[in-house]
Amino acid sequence: MEVSVYVEPWMRGTHEDVPAVGRAVLHALELALDDISKWTAGLTDAEVHAQPLGLPAVAFHLRHIARSVDRILSYAEGNQLTPEQLTALKAEQIGNETLAELMAEVEASFSNAADRVRVLATADFNTFRGVGRKQLPASIGGALIHVADHTQRHVGQVVTTAKVLVALRQ
Repeated sequence: MEVSVYVEPWMRGTHEDVPAVGRAVLHALELALDDISKWTAGLTDAEVHAQPLGLPAVAFHLRHIARSVDRILSYAEGNQLTPEQLTALKAEQIGNETLAELMAEVEASFSNAADRVRVLATADFNTFRGVGRKQLPASIGGALIHVADHTQRHVGQVVTTAKVLVALRQ
């Protein structure tokens, strides 16, 4: 019986048509989805909304991951947030979606992001982008990298919370 060895996205030879920085962002999103899928598998819908030991719920992190990717890419594209994005931001702490619904939101967000990252990957990364009402200084490249690092940060929190939830079952 042959054992399948996991190969991280950055070593799969994918997205060769995308310049390196954009390719790295795409690989980070794929790794995020792999990790989220692995560590949330088997959690109940109730567990996904639980806050063990006061930790933020997995559900919050999944909503935040999906919606923050959209917001950060909006800034990278030179846009300000829409009223819909602001409403979604304010609702990240609440909800009663199933794990399947939350995963579908993350997957849809990452699919949309992949198309946007492919376009942004060909831009001048040093192009100024103002973030928020205060127009805090950023750049296209900075925003692209932040999509990857911010997503990975929250995935780590999903993994930790999922491990705590499983440990508390015993």
